[in-house]
Amino acid sequence: MMQENKKFKIVTSKKTRYLLPNILTLGGVCLGISSIKFSIDGNFSLAIIFILLAAILDALDGRVARLIKGTSEFGKELDSLTDFVSFGIAPAFILYFWELNNYGRLGWAIILIYSVCCVLRLARFNLTKIDSDQMWKTNFFEGVPAPAGGIMILMPLIYELSDLNLNFNVKALTPYITILIAVLLVSKLPTLSLKKISISPRATVFILLGIGMIFISLLYFTFETLLLAGVLYLVSIPVSFVAYKSKIKKTKEISEDEHEDVL
Repeated sequence: MMQENKKFKIVTSKKTRYLLPNILTLGGVCLGISSIKFSIDGNFSLAIIFILLAAILDALDGRVARLIKGTSEFGKELDSLTDFVSFGIAPAFILYFWELNNYGRLGWAIILIYSVCCVLRLARFNLTKIDSDQMWKTNFFEGVPAPAGGIMILMPLIYELSDLNLNFNVKALTPYITILIAVLLVSKLPTLSLKKISISPRATVFILLGIGMIFISLLYFTFETLLLAGVLYLVSIPVSFVAYKSKIKKTKEISEDEHEDVL
């Protein structure tokens, strides 16, 4: 009778909240690997769309985990491995099959440089710890994050797939853009994270409207929207650098004032 009451369980009932974030993460790695398959078939449009979907899932899994209190060390490691596959390997292969294979061994070396920089960036991210008195730093990444880097190196291909015709040979810039993004991945430039940004209740409707407009734009003008987003992200890097330095200056001034008050 006791054996009949025993039911097979993948995880205990207390740990079921860990499943959803990890399922989203695994979905991301499946999308990344599938994008490689589509690039081999020459279907670069679908390959880029799969990378975009993987980036969306990557943005969701961590937030879902924190929302339902389903964060875990296993999920953190799984997320890093997924990011390397989806944004360190898959975009590199897409670029290689599209253009960089024409450069021979040099093209393959560029791909390796990007992938190595991506894995180094992810390893450093896993070891990054923020002091409790500097929690404002959670709104900044150190260097360009892997999902952004994976999409940024695809900008030349995205431009070619868009309906824009500026009479510009963007293919010639592909090796240089790939190396530039690889350097930005391992750099210590502060880039916007906005993980814990506070939003006014009054602004919620406008933010939802903006998100809806972005999804509509991605639906009907996919590559043009991605291209614009890539340009805006590059512009945001110097803005975030200035904001980061300003925040450090203010923090130092506050700590000095507190020290003088104690004395």
